[in-house]
Amino acid sequence: MTKRALLSVYDKTGIVHLAQGLHDAGWALISSGGTAGKIAEAGIPVVDVAEYTGSPIMLGHRVVTLHPRIHGGILADRDDPEHQADLVANNIDPIDLVVGNLYPFGSTTADFEHSATEPEELIDIGGPCMVRAAAKNHKFVGVVVDPGDYDEVLTEVREHGEIRAETRRSLARRAFAHTAAYDAAVVSWFDDSDPDTEVGTLPETLHLALEKTGDLRYGENPHQVGARYRAIGGGGWWETATQHGGKAMSYLNVFDTEAAHRLAYDFEAPTVAVIKHANPCGLASHDDITTAYQLAHAGDPVSAFGGIVAVNREVPLALAEALADVFTEVIVAPGYEPAALAKLLEKKNLRVLEASAPNTPPLDMRAVDGGLLVQTADRVTIDRADWTVATERTPTDAEWLDLEFAWRCAAKTSSNTIVLVKDRQAVGIGAGQQNRRDAGRIAAEKADGRAAGGACASDAFFPFKDGLEAAIEAGATAVIQPGGSIRDEEVIEAANEAGMAMVFTGQRHFKH
Repeated sequence: MTKRALLSVYDKTGIVHLAQGLHDAGWALISSGGTAGKIAEAGIPVVDVAEYTGSPIMLGHRVVTLHPRIHGGILADRDDPEHQADLVANNIDPIDLVVGNLYPFGSTTADFEHSATEPEELIDIGGPCMVRAAAKNHKFVGVVVDPGDYDEVLTEVREHGEIRAETRRSLARRAFAHTAAYDAAVVSWFDDSDPDTEVGTLPETLHLALEKTGDLRYGENPHQVGARYRAIGGGGWWETATQHGGKAMSYLNVFDTEAAHRLAYDFEAPTVAVIKHANPCGLASHDDITTAYQLAHAGDPVSAFGGIVAVNREVPLALAEALADVFTEVIVAPGYEPAALAKLLEKKNLRVLEASAPNTPPLDMRAVDGGLLVQTADRVTIDRADWTVATERTPTDAEWLDLEFAWRCAAKTSSNTIVLVKDRQAVGIGAGQQNRRDAGRIAAEKADGRAAGGACASDAFFPFKDGLEAAIEAGATAVIQPGGSIRDEEVIEAANEAGMAMVFTGQRHFKH
């Protein structure tokens, strides 16, 4: 019995190659519109869908393949006598392969080959119906949605005369993933384009379409499996990043590099961030990027061992030489001087990433039993006009710069946190403590006298005035915090007694 293939694709990459291979194998070809025209132009015999069904293309190409002769041929169970009888009674031939990919929803309407003025016109109907029908009936029918699979299909057709069952099942899974991602994109468009959606609200449902970019060396620990996934149709800086050297990335390498890269780009000035276990252990800004690295490393050199370094400027040779003697897992930067890259590649275990600036995803998601915990992204705003000086003394210009720097750092550090800064260098960071007093003590201990005349930041309000003690003892002369405690007056009084300037932001930045 002659095998039949239905080819109806928007992306016509490789379709003539596939059609020729199927024809050479003795398959009959059915096709529609531009696909049929392209195949016919190549001199390959093909029957147009309109001729095959006896029904014309209607409604400006909205109705082409939606016909019983098409879907009956795709969906028929070849082992069911009733199905076979229906095929005979209705003059329907079985279809053994469906090749289809969908309208480019989300692209510019002007580029749409069937003409369109509204985004809704790019919502494909016939394509998903055919693809889903073939995938449902994968016991008998093959379905291909990716031109990259054409050669695999042709190889099996040539070797076996058909597509093997295990391949049909695999292709069906890819087909349903394809239509699921398409539907997710349409739902997201409805959410994003709804004029009645209030700013800061979350949608009633979330539909995520992700594809694996590749396996990681392992998860958080070597006995765990890890992989990175990306949004289908989307892309971030990871998709264009180049790894110049070093081992494959692990889960924590990716996680910590993301945190470091975002933190470094929170600052317009040349800045270097050193991250360990998702928290900054070093952070500094300086007009000279090499000096910024040296200051960042000096912030906590013990913790910087085995850390992640993010640089928001091109890396010069001097910085590479400064980093050469420090055990570092990853360095990420927008570029490298040739001599600097060569120097860094001498360290065979150092992963050297070249990457564009990062973006902050709009939603923050974490797994919980049975679902996800979702929130909008925490964005740090620096606007002195929205802040309040709560003390008798106003910060000096130098203190303001350090306060802003410390506030950005605190927002990207696990709670509870206290950050001590002097001259745009983080000199002491107490991160992830169960109480703010301990966080302050750790920060002061790490500062070791370097915070004198500098600034202190607390990610949330001081519940008691003793939270200031470590900062005062460390010599900090200005402090920034959200405010809002029932004991604010006591804390303000303690700051005034110490001659400190205190700024209330009115916004906390918990990070767990």
